[in-house]
Amino acid sequence: MIAISVWQQIFLQKLHEAFGDRVWFVGLQGSYGRGEATEASDIDMVVILDELSAIDIHTYNAMLDTMPHRELICGFFSGREEILNWEPSDLFQFCNDTTPIKGSLDEVLAVVDEADINRAIKIGVCNVFHGCVHNMLYEKSEAVLRELYKSASFVVQAIAFRQAGRYFRRQKDLLPVVSDEERFIVETFISLKHGEAVAFTLLSERLFAWAKKWISENN
Repeated sequence: MIAISVWQQIFLQKLHEAFGDRVWFVGLQGSYGRGEATEASDIDMVVILDELSAIDIHTYNAMLDTMPHRELICGFFSGREEILNWEPSDLFQFCNDTTPIKGSLDEVLAVVDEADINRAIKIGVCNVFHGCVHNMLYEKSEAVLRELYKSASFVVQAIAFRQAGRYFRRQKDLLPVVSDEERFIVETFISLKHGEAVAFTLLSERLFAWAKKWISENN
């Protein structure tokens, strides 16, 4: 397993050498950010500069090429102006799933209101519905189904936030507070994440039924 705290220090040093005081925010998302990483986990970095140019993208790419475990690095790279004017319904999950390393996203999260969270849920469920039907008809892919359960579990996080008034970053912490149907979504995602075999038809039908019901009852 990667010693992520050591890796982060190398990352921050190289980032400072590349961009100096232009770095507005650095954070860690995904499994490493939640303390749930495995050997196969990506290193999901968020880097926001004072502003972003095409040259900066090339500079950042060259910097990443000097980092250990380059093949595992992914994430979000932006300028401050873009993130502050981003679609607010996207920002709810983005901010809450990011562990700050340098700076704060409080200014970004401040633009998100209850209507944005509701829109994030509605868009997320609709995307899961479409993706599920499309996969059942065309791709018929177990990998796609795994990703759909991942996406659905993120929607459940937003639903739980709306119900409980706080954000549950760890999926397992959702289990005591969500409905039976949503608990199935989260438990399935956790099982699939840990390599459980995919019962394609059953899991597709359960996910389809959840998304269909949610859309119908929350119009």
